[in-house]
Amino acid sequence: MQFGGRYIFSASREAVWAALNDAPTLQAAIPGCSRLDWTGPSTLECEIKVNFGLVQPSFTGDLELRDVTPAARYTLAGRGRGGLLGKAEAAADISLSDVPGGTELTFTAGGSADGGIMKFGKALIGNSAQKVIDGFFERFAEAMGVKLEVLPVA
Repeated sequence: MQFGGRYIFSASREAVWAALNDAPTLQAAIPGCSRLDWTGPSTLECEIKVNFGLVQPSFTGDLELRDVTPAARYTLAGRGRGGLLGKAEAAADISLSDVPGGTELTFTAGGSADGGIMKFGKALIGNSAQKVIDGFFERFAEAMGVKLEVLPVA
């Protein structure tokens, strides 16, 4: 599955970059995230409870920042483990640029899952992915204390 989005934050590129690298800010924006900790200079570990309706499994995951250009771009790659439900993998390319009144964040993401995750989550993920992604960035902007404008995907 492939996803994408474009957002304008009413903050400087440096402020958005700092927030993208701040575990408490990211944790506040991720629904069900009970833990997000730096484990190295470019790695994080998280624990997230996902709502699939009747089933609400907890996942642990590892995140890695790759191809980092400070205050400009990085790739965020992640792997999640859901016990009996299987595994999921995703990667997102995130870039920042200056625009009048703030910073434009553009991203493209892709992911895959196996086993029970696909059984429970495929329809949910496929049908509401953009809403979930937009919701993340709305909560992210709120955690930063700035305004957000969602742009049409180009």
